Amino acid sequence: MFRSTATRQAVRALTQTSRPAVLTASSRPALARSFFRPISSTAPRAQNDGNNKSRKDPLVTATTNAPEGTLGETEGRFARTDESLQIEYPDDEHMPPQPVVQGRGGMHFKRTLAQYSLENKVSLVTGGARGLGLVMAQAIVASGSDLAIVDLNKEEAEEQAHKLVEQFRKENPGLEQMPNVTAHYADVADPDSVNAALTEIIGKHGRIDNLVTSAGFTENFDAISYPYDRVQKLWGVNVDGTYLFATGVAKHLMERKVPGSIVMIGSMSGAIVNVPQPQAPYNAAKAAVRHLAASLAVEWAGHQIRVNCISPGYMLTALTRKILDENPELRDKWISLIPAGKMGTPEDLMGPVTFLLSDAAKYITGADLRVDGGYTLT
Repeated sequence: MFRSTATRQAVRALTQTSRPAVLTASSRPALARSFFRPISSTAPRAQNDGNNKSRKDPLVTATTNAPEGTLGETEGRFARTDESLQIEYPDDEHMPPQPVVQGRGGMHFKRTLAQYSLENKVSLVTGGARGLGLVMAQAIVASGSDLAIVDLNKEEAEEQAHKLVEQFRKENPGLEQMPNVTAHYADVADPDSVNAALTEIIGKHGRIDNLVTSAGFTENFDAISYPYDRVQKLWGVNVDGTYLFATGVAKHLMERKVPGSIVMIGSMSGAIVNVPQPQAPYNAAKAAVRHLAASLAVEWAGHQIRVNCISPGYMLTALTRKILDENPELRDKWISLIPAGKMGTPEDLMGPVTFLLSDAAKYITGADLRVDGGYTLT
């Protein structure tokens, strides 16, 4: 086998060093001297001498070897969580209402692909009575689908179902056939409650074609002091609820032997760690949702059931607005970390959810679509 030039030089250098010391560099042939390079070393630099020079050296203070406290208040603070920041998810009595979006689903004359239509479909949205779920539900109705809203608060779900139909009527004057929008109760973390809701929906609509799992919530506590019963509730809604509805709808589609589309609502928190608010259980839950979507996409691909995930960034829902009004410093920190320079609005999810549910995305499955203004890129 032929040796490379570099290998031959290295071998020769080692041979040179093994010769007797009497053979000095000056007595070697010039060619040999050109291949020989003695090993050199640099003495370690003192981290803190008597004159405290290392604390003034900008190159030293920019490294992880800087003496503790050298960087003062800027030392890593923009990439750490703040354990003093705690935000608890409010109960229904203190939950701000989410308005129906105005002027988004009416008749228009711009050309678009027919593949984006959801006509002659029945879609189910969990957590559809408020927040992101309500706005995505409105997009689904505007795209031609009938809708079943599932929520823990059935009274609010019924009220929003009525508002969605009325808004659709205003935006489509002269249209006789209105979408069929129904409201249903379910504790998404309870298998019996989920099965009862699915049975009721199928009874009223005859079938289910699409599913959006938007039921979920977050709280901000440091991991050590977060009450375990609330951790269980958070995981139950975000992870168990997603799993139970996805498997229930998939079973229904398989029994009918028809294709279907499932969109799970994850979060950018499933791919990054948010700062400064601590929320480890929520981050882990959304990571589970994201990978659940990928796993089920593979498992159900043979049944023509597509499963995708949408991972929103910071969105200005009614609840988020309330929290940030009370914590303006948190608002400024969030915005400073978004390359787009602003937070998203719930309407920014109307297009993505419609796209993934529709035939325009019929060859897309297992995808994670991040709608975060570029937050996770930096």
